[in-house]
Amino acid sequence: MKQTHPSAPVFPFELIRADLEVVEKSIRDQARAFDPAVEGYVSYVCQSSGKRIRPALALMAGGATGGKTAEHTRLSVILEMVHIASLVHDDIMDGAATRRGLPTAAAKWGSALSVLLGDALFARALELATEFEDTHVCRSIARASRDVCSGEILQTQRRFDLNLSVPDYLRMIEMKTAALFAAAAGLGARLNGVPESVERALHSYGMKLGTVYQIYDDCLDLVGDEAKAGKTLRTDLAKGKLTLPVLHLLMEATDAQKQKLNKMLLKGEPMDTTLLAGIADYEGAIEKAVSFAQVMLDDARAELVCLAGSPYKSAFEDIAAYLRHLLDQCRAA
Repeated sequence: MKQTHPSAPVFPFELIRADLEVVEKSIRDQARAFDPAVEGYVSYVCQSSGKRIRPALALMAGGATGGKTAEHTRLSVILEMVHIASLVHDDIMDGAATRRGLPTAAAKWGSALSVLLGDALFARALELATEFEDTHVCRSIARASRDVCSGEILQTQRRFDLNLSVPDYLRMIEMKTAALFAAAAGLGARLNGVPESVERALHSYGMKLGTVYQIYDDCLDLVGDEAKAGKTLRTDLAKGKLTLPVLHLLMEATDAQKQKLNKMLLKGEPMDTTLLAGIADYEGAIEKAVSFAQVMLDDARAELVCLAGSPYKSAFEDIAAYLRHLLDQCRAA
């Protein structure tokens, strides 16, 4: 049964809005580091502001552990550039036509150029990472970038694989999405010289938050509205990506229903919720995925015990509350 959802909580990034504006300008300025013939391509993919969650986590971690510095701004820019690079590649693999309400790089210039554009953004991010005096920071950024790409490889490798398990799925999304969230929160604290226990706790918070965010995004692909989401939806199943709600659907399906779903998957055609609802308990699968994610959100908030009470700790809690609201919207869709 459809549920109503409460009004949205306060947007969690008000505390660092001015800092995010500085990061935003710096991200756009990165285009100038490239050859003039390439600058326009970089400028295009960096021009459209996303949610900037990764920069926000890095800045908030700095604010919560001693103060934000120029190094936190640099870290924020680096992590967002890695993220943008991964989106350029994602859109190629997904055949996505729009991203943040604009044509994707692949839609404008084709896959060949877009692959190289994503590679160039990765390289620029790692170039910036070498400027940190603490070599652990650079290594951690490189490791997170490696994990993002490795997670995408695993996801591509397991396309159309009905034997994919929930632990397999969680490992993939930890790598492709949550690794950057974890790096943002953990390294944002490390830059202020915090005890290792605090860095680990915020790293864990970021990992759990990033995992939940990907589960939300996977639910959104099934039930969301493209106009509101600002990107192409209904692509996961068409590309054989078995996400958490689909895995729950499979767990509850009969053998005959699984065979029907398998045939639909192998056609590689977009499937709407009406088709899925005709196979098994579609709404129940969304509910289970959302419930799983909300338990993980509680676990993420528990990691914040390492922080003293402050507006920044409250902002970390507000991010979890905001994500819970987004999950509730999926449940009510």
